[in-house]
Parts: sequence; structure tokens; C-alpha cells
Amino acid sequence: FFADNDERAVFFSRGVIETVKKLGWPPDLVHCHGWLSSLVPIYLKKGFKDNPLFTDAKIILSLYNDGFDEKLSDTFIKKIKLEGITNKDLALYQNPTYINLMKAAIDFSDALILAEDTIDGELREYYEKSSKPKLKHGSAENYIEEYNQFYDQLIAAK
Repeated sequence: FFADNDERAVFFSRGVIETVKKLGWPPDLVHCHGWLSSLVPIYLKKGFKDNPLFTDAKIILSLYNDGFDEKLSDTFIKKIKLEGITNKDLALYQNPTYINLMKAAIDFSDALILAEDTIDGELREYYEKSSKPKLKHGSAENYIEEYNQFYDQLIAAK
């Protein structure tokens, strides 16, 4: 854990989005893996919702056992706030813990993948209660086919 992990997450998430904008590439799917990408869903759904590149993109969040016990900076909300993101949208970020980052990412994603069985119990419960499309990781032999089917279903649901 680094004291500037909040800034690293912002830099990574904004960097990915700005790169896609520069390339002019409208993604069908944006698949976020782990906590470092946990800001991408709120940015795409709220901060960049009017950008035509992202209008039809479906956001998938994969959950891993990649948690940490420390809290991010007390100024985290100021660092992540963009036009289009309301104070209500930022409710879970008031207490910037790993669990709250991931809960918010779940809230702003379109679909979820449980990538490991051993995720935090509170996070697993939040995942289970979500009504969003879900995929549980499969066997090493079939996971590519399972992911492709899941992706195809999400794209077809547009």
C-alpha cells in the first residue's frame, strides 16, 4: 500500500479513458479488473456519460481478493470529482476504503464477474444482492468460452 494510491487509481482510470478518447475508439465493453480500475465505472457512467464514444459501452467489473485494510486519502473525493458526478454519486467514497470503492464500482457497472471464490465476505454479500448480470469464474479449460458468451449476451442486450 502506498500513500498516493488514490492518485494512482485516478491517474490510471483517467489515463485509460483519455487514451480511448484520443484514439476515437468506441468500446462495446469496458472490463475493469480489481480495485485500481474501480473509478472507471463512475467516470464512464457519470463524468463521461455525454461522450458519444462511451454511450453504448457496457461496463463489466471483475472482483478479486485484492483488498487492503488502509483508507485512501481524506481528500479522495476532491480528486475524483468531475462534472456530472453528484454528491449523491459520491456517497460511498466519503469513507474511501477498499470495500466502499468496490461497492461503488459495482453500483456503476452493468455486469459483474466473481473472479475468485475468496473475496471479502461483505463485498461478496453486496455482489450477491446485486440484480446485475453475473458470471462466476469457471474452470481453466472453459473460461474463455464462458467469458465470450457473457460478453455476447451483454452486447446483444443493448
